[in-house]
Parts: sequence; structure tokens; C-alpha cells
Amino acid sequence: MKRIQKWFEVIAGISQDELERLARSREIFGTAGMDVSALKKPACWRRRSRVQTHSV
Repeated sequence: MKRIQKWFEVIAGISQDELERLARSREIFGTAGMDVSALKKPACWRRRSRVQTHSV
């Protein structure tokens, strides 16, 4: 079965390096969920103002 899987990976163009990179990326990005608490505030309130007022 492993031999068939290896042949499929060769035919499909999936290398062992690519599988290792995919596993590593899942390890890094797959476990922690995205923090959406900041998205509860409307975007217009989160952004800094582009207009700067100068006091005289």
C-alpha cells in the first residue's frame, strides 16, 4: 500500500519535501484559532484617522 501511495505521489507531482512543508504549516497554523475579538468593533473605529489636525 505504501508503494502505491509513493507511486501516486510521484505521478501527481507531490514530493516528500512538499508533504513535510504541508505538515509543518498545519502544525504552525492549524492549532491556534484566529482571534476574532478585535473584529467585534467596527472597522471604522479600529482604524486610525488619516486626517491630522494641527492646533495653533
